[in-house]
Amino acid sequence: METVTIPKEEYERLKREAEVDIELVEKIKRSLEDIKHGRVKEWTG
Repeated sequence: METVTIPKEEYERLKREAEVDIELVEKIKRSLEDIKHGRVKEWTG
């Protein structure tokens, strides 16, 4: 296994971005489950 050294600020930024991506995937997953179970209503935008 290789080791890479990056600045702490870069590490923190990447860590935050990974958390956001996980949250987005979870929201999409819940939305798809709602659609699958018919828990949707028409959007009038």
